[in-house]
Amino acid sequence: MQQTKFRYYDAVAFKRANPPKAAVHTEFLRTGRIDRSFGWSPTEKRYLSHQEVAERTGRKLERAGSVTHDRINGFHQSIQFPKLIFHRTLAETPHLGYCHITVAKSRFAEFENVQWAFYMANFLAEIGDDEQFFAGISKKPGRMYFAVAIAPTEEEGRLKIDRKVRGNGVIFRTDDPKLAMKNVLMLGARNEALRKIIRAL
Repeated sequence: MQQTKFRYYDAVAFKRANPPKAAVHTEFLRTGRIDRSFGWSPTEKRYLSHQEVAERTGRKLERAGSVTHDRINGFHQSIQFPKLIFHRTLAETPHLGYCHITVAKSRFAEFENVQWAFYMANFLAEIGDDEQFFAGISKKPGRMYFAVAIAPTEEEGRLKIDRKVRGNGVIFRTDDPKLAMKNVLMLGARNEALRKIIRAL
């Protein structure tokens, strides 16, 4: 299957440089002349490099990740997660990316101490294997939230998905921000009383 090469242009700058003209009849009533010049030209679009698109995407992702983290930590003083915000964009489509928000340890089913990481992405996809982590990326716009179990690798400072947990390492994946928040809060809740409050949300 042939990969489509994306080209990006700075739509905001283009709109600022080409403000909408007043309607012709209004201009005629005001001046008695019809303006026959056309300001739009596709050659005036400033195309962005993939690096510029990736930087803009990254800033947006990190802002959204920071807001998400603040909302989670604002729920209850006994549920606090470290703020570990960083992003990655997809190589061929730099307008798509994901943001790491936090990492923590929780008791999970039969596992006593599962280390997990929480992410958000500005696209919808299935979570696949190590070779192709995101599978079947949707062409429709959307946002998804997911948490995966993680484990250290032999390489210093690197982590991998711990696929012993649930067979694929995915603790949850959803496009519903409210459900994502509930899931993260449930993972962070230390007692049944708090879990009961969270379930009722």
